[in-house]
Amino acid sequence: MFGELQVVENVARSFADLVAEITPASMALSGGSTARSCYELLATTDIDWSGTDFWFGDERWVPIHDPDSNEGMARETFLDEIAPKTIHSMYQLDRHGSALAIEEAARAYQTELESAGPIELIHLGLGPDGHTASLFPDSEALNETDRLVVPNGDGLHPHPRLTLTYPALATAPLIVFTVAGAKKHDALERIRNDENLPAGRVKAARIIWLIDNAAANGSDAKQKA
Repeated sequence: MFGELQVVENVARSFADLVAEITPASMALSGGSTARSCYELLATTDIDWSGTDFWFGDERWVPIHDPDSNEGMARETFLDEIAPKTIHSMYQLDRHGSALAIEEAARAYQTELESAGPIELIHLGLGPDGHTASLFPDSEALNETDRLVVPNGDGLHPHPRLTLTYPALATAPLIVFTVAGAKKHDALERIRNDENLPAGRVKAARIIWLIDNAAANGSDAKQKA
């Protein structure tokens, strides 16, 4: 299931406009520099966030203040500038302030998701290798058919990760991919040609791909994700 492809002049602006139109009651955030650009614009967009629960599609297993943390980036660019209803961290601490074991954190996050119900809008990116969230090619998480959140990783990407699984993504009414830069062109074309890459296996009620001309044409790369 590929979804709706929209070639836009500015991916971040188009994403911010789409989110403003929907004003979702719940939203899962992504990582990467394209996501950073999206969230910087969202922080300045006139939206009442007081009724929105924020989640994360994946997270590197590092403290939130670490430069590699997806939540840390989202807080710096966006979440700390608004007043959301709640923020659901993947990187969780026990009552003594120590990080939970990653398997325990996966179970805890799944419990939260099951209590909350489907996330209204899930924001995803696309890696040059075709991964999305932390669903990497040939990794164990690709075969998960039951759990909503699992640890995952591979030798090519730093840090162990937590990630939403295909079953979790499939519950979303809307998934929006943002793809910017010529470095993403090959992966995007392979997915459009039905090659078995992780991002191409995502299913949901509705999927929108916001891509720029560089990603569409494979040239003039001025952005990266």
